[in-house]
Amino acid sequence: CNRHQTERAKRTRDGIIAAGGIPMEIPVHPIQETGKRPTAMLDRNLAYLSLVESLYGYPIDGVVLTIGCDKTTPALLMAAATVGMPALAFSVGPMLNGWFQGERVGAGTHLWRFSEAVKAGEMTQEEFLSAESAVTRSSGTCNTMGTASSMASMAEALGMALSGNAAIPAVDSRRRVMAQLSGRRIVQMVKDDLKPSDVLTRAAFENAIRCNGAVGGSTNTVVHMLAIAGRVGIDITLDDWDRCGRDIATILNLQPSGKYLMEEFFYAGGLPVVLKRLAEAGKLHKDALTVSGETVWDEIKDAVNGNEDVILPIDKPLTEKGGIAVLKGNLAPKGAILKPSAASAHLMQHRGRAVVFEDIDDYKAKINDDALDIDETCIMVLKNCGPKGYPGMAEVGNMGLPPKVLKKGITDMIRISDARMSGTAYGTVILHTSPEAAAGGPLAVVQSGDMIEVDVENRRLHLDISDAELAERLSNWQPSHETAASGYAWLHQAHVEGADTGADLDFLKGCRGAPVGKDSH
Repeated sequence: CNRHQTERAKRTRDGIIAAGGIPMEIPVHPIQETGKRPTAMLDRNLAYLSLVESLYGYPIDGVVLTIGCDKTTPALLMAAATVGMPALAFSVGPMLNGWFQGERVGAGTHLWRFSEAVKAGEMTQEEFLSAESAVTRSSGTCNTMGTASSMASMAEALGMALSGNAAIPAVDSRRRVMAQLSGRRIVQMVKDDLKPSDVLTRAAFENAIRCNGAVGGSTNTVVHMLAIAGRVGIDITLDDWDRCGRDIATILNLQPSGKYLMEEFFYAGGLPVVLKRLAEAGKLHKDALTVSGETVWDEIKDAVNGNEDVILPIDKPLTEKGGIAVLKGNLAPKGAILKPSAASAHLMQHRGRAVVFEDIDDYKAKINDDALDIDETCIMVLKNCGPKGYPGMAEVGNMGLPPKVLKKGITDMIRISDARMSGTAYGTVILHTSPEAAAGGPLAVVQSGDMIEVDVENRRLHLDISDAELAERLSNWQPSHETAASGYAWLHQAHVEGADTGADLDFLKGCRGAPVGKDSH
């Protein structure tokens, strides 16, 4: 994902020097998305802290944030917002399209599908490995609208990246040009004293929320954007996500919701075309300031759509109501979220019997057992995978279906958890249930056999037991999640807040400005 960042950083340095600045590279705590245990999300706030202290501690006037895979973007944007010095984001870009046996295959998205095909007996292990190698043809982040591309889009929609930054492929020569332009621009931003607080306004966040719906963005953007907003004192809530995104049509025909991949999105004109369509539909604050020093409308008004099948007309969308649906009820008093553009229409209103897994180990121990009492009408419930419980809120919410259900040709079931899921994933998956099970939320006391009602249109998530029964179960509840004895994991579990407010650490919120510290000698 990020291995080409070093070369791109050289181009950024060249741009800084050309504009009269003096560059200095600052390493940030590494987050390798697929290799970090127990989850890369545990380290988002740690990477944030590492950059904040570097920006505070050294004589730096402005910063280009070299963002890439998933957690790097929110961590670096949060840091820049906290310190308050001039900053802009530069994405390293998505990988090229993947192809397998004549089919366009997306990173992550098709691996989920192929994995299910193996379990259903429709694909051999050898075919799976061959397909896996065909997915990743170059360096770069996932070529679907996964979390990396979603957050790159959020950075651009917020006005924190130069226009057109989000979609340029990692290995395209125009990505190197963007790196140098970003270096040049940050020098002028320092001269103009243009800071994140000037750009990250409520209007900017509302633009980004609507953009997320239009591109079919990852559910992970919710938890990250809530945390970024907290750094600049903007009170963005789950209710804002539902209000701003509810009537936004998904017009980007991109996996996992649609057909195409990021390379084709770039060729079609990239995010400026999507933003222009939102603006023309009256769904964008045109006067929001960007890091270019111009308004968002100034940046996008001349954008041209190069492919109407990739970026669809507003009146012929992929999904009429995209956005993020925020569900509430006695099972999720503080909210849970679902991505309608990646869900199954026939499951958007459903009542089913709960099949409960107490944690991820319980799920893994039971899911492949043909004796498991489950069918496609059931609702799978996973506990203790939230910010505190896992710890770190891992991407395990899109639980694989049991093989005996897959072999019937069923490809989706309702799944409910306090976990996250990869932005490359899909399905009728209800995530970020708050309060989480490890914090004693109602999710903690759901039992197999309980009936659960899901009504997405009316934003309802209800456990069909009486208030008295729920209160009794909660009074008898005892935590069962693993707890850390020391180190950063202990600090995280002791201070992390819920997903409904960004899974932030309670002592980190707010912009502290950029004071110059005392002399070291």
